[in-house]
Amino acid sequence: MDGLIIACPHCKHLNKLPKKDEYKKAVCGVCKGNLLENKAIEVNDYNEFEKIINSVTVPIIIDFWAEWCGPCQMFKPVFSKVAQKFPLKAQFVKVNTDLNQQAAMKFGIRSIPTIVALKDGVEVDRAMGALDEFSFSMWVNKLVEK
Repeated sequence: MDGLIIACPHCKHLNKLPKKDEYKKAVCGVCKGNLLENKAIEVNDYNEFEKIINSVTVPIIIDFWAEWCGPCQMFKPVFSKVAQKFPLKAQFVKVNTDLNQQAAMKFGIRSIPTIVALKDGVEVDRAMGALDEFSFSMWVNKLVEK
């Protein structure tokens, strides 16, 4: 039976779910949080970051950002809002480049915000700068449908 592995947006625990076209309910095995409530996961520990990007089986969208960055602050609500549209279709991760420099170096991040898309742990696309909601939704949708 095929399944998918997703990180809980509440506690970051990895959960294995059966692969379905539609889910009415999906609950974390540890915290009992709703896995359909897709929200960005803050990952500022490099080992936790590696565990998520190497385990999750849906596309992973990573926002590399920093607290002091104006465009990053403008993009933050867009990233969160778009994440809600793709429950169990994509995992959304936020990496503060000041707190997780190792992850930023791994992906060669030189300017922020930079959004990186991964499939099976491999980078498949990247966008630089703060995108508007429509453009970002279309970009994510293209990655999820492939």
